[in-house]
Parts: sequence; structure tokens; C-alpha cells
Amino acid sequence: MNGAAHRVEAEGLRVRLGEAEVLAGVDLAVSSGELLAVVGPNGAGKSTLLRALGGLVEPVAGRVLVDRRPVTEYSRRELARVVSYVPQMDYPVEGFTVRQFVEMGRYPHLRAWAALTIDDREAVEEALELTATGPLAHRAVATLSGGERQRVAIAAALAQGGSILLLDEPTSFLDYHHQVQVLALLHRLHADRGFTIVAVTHDLNGLVAGADAALAVVEGNVAFSGAPADLLDARVLARIFGNEFTMVPGGRRGLPLAVPAWNGT
Repeated sequence: MNGAAHRVEAEGLRVRLGEAEVLAGVDLAVSSGELLAVVGPNGAGKSTLLRALGGLVEPVAGRVLVDRRPVTEYSRRELARVVSYVPQMDYPVEGFTVRQFVEMGRYPHLRAWAALTIDDREAVEEALELTATGPLAHRAVATLSGGERQRVAIAAALAQGGSILLLDEPTSFLDYHHQVQVLALLHRLHADRGFTIVAVTHDLNGLVAGADAALAVVEGNVAFSGAPADLLDARVLARIFGNEFTMVPGGRRGLPLAVPAWNGT
């Protein structure tokens, strides 16, 4: 599987959805092999930013570049061979086994109505192995738990062949066991395989603490860009989320745990 990393950038990115300006001039640069965690309140524009980075949303101003080349210069299939997008877990899965779902990730490499080649099947097998979903290959995707389904979605993205992974809340709605499984998988892909990863997340103590860099979006604007250690500060988090935080020693990589303060009984 191609682990040769690529870089992705946004310059002055503005996106409107209907009458609403969802992104209001976002700049970011994710270096080859870097893991960027994107945080912010609900409705801040995080998911729209992720879709714009994948060429799925057309900006009204600014541009997205992959390997310093505007995404508008890529064909859809060409871009899909470099960038893989994993949405939140609300996509249709009825009628597919795990293997069939992962095989669909090979679409950028197939001619119309063509059968899978040996290379395609090898890519699928490697994706199943990397995500530890091989034992699930004959299961119906609709019967899987949330954590299993998330790993299958990542497997399909890996089978696609790109080395930029865009993930929208990959650990949301998962129990702690499956959160840890997904976090460990992302760490292996990043640290061992050199993938470039941009992940939208609310997981300050897991995904953010383990990232190389963090970006916060508030009302379509960049409210923070820098190291996770600088983001995990009570004053910074309060400014971003509009809520007080208590910082407790003992988090990942020597960073504090962020605990939202609540004065209820």
C-alpha cells in the first residue's frame, strides 16, 4: 500500500452553503506525514473544511492545494488516488459485506465495469489486514458495531490508495474500547506508515493530545493554530468552546487532561 505522504494546504478558503458563509477565509498547511486535529464547537464549519480539502465542496474564494497543485486541476479519479475521505458514520451500508464495501474503495483505479485486478485484490487484503477487519470480511456491514464499522470505513479509504486521510469525527459515538482501537489504528498509519491525516474531532484527550498540530475553527474562522500543548490550556479552550475547563495532570504525552467544568449537582 502506498504510504508515500503528500501535503495539503488551504489559502483564504471561503465557502458558502446557501446564504450562510460557513468558512470565512481559512488558511492551513498540513505537511507531508503530519497529523492535524481540527476542533471547534458544533456548527463551526469543521466538516465543511474537511470536505473542501477533499475537493467535495467548491469554495467561493481561496483554494485548496494538494502537493502545491490546486485541487481544481485534478480529475476526480486522480484526486481520489491521493486523498481519501472518511465521513461520519451515516452512509448507506445495507446489502454489502465488509469485503464488498472495502472493494468499492478501489473505484479510482478501475475502468467502467472492469473486474478487480490482482493489484486491486492485494490492496483490499492489505487494507483489511492493517485495520484488523479481515476476520469480518464475510459479515454484513449493517450487522457490525460502531467501532467495527469505523475500522471498515478506514479500510475502504486505505484500499482507495491515497496517503492523505481526511476523517470526520472518527471516534465519535464509540465506546472507550473502540475509541482506543481507532486511535491506535490512526497512530500506526501516521507513525509507522507515514500517512498525512486531517481529523475533525471532539476528542481533546485522545486524538488532539496525540496529534502533531491542532487547528480550532469558530464561526468559520481559525481561532487557534499551533501545538496541541498550547491548545490544551484552560483559557484557550474556554475562548474556543465558550465553557470553562479544568486541566488535570496525567494525559497523553505528558499533556494535561481537559475536563469541561460543570457547576450542576
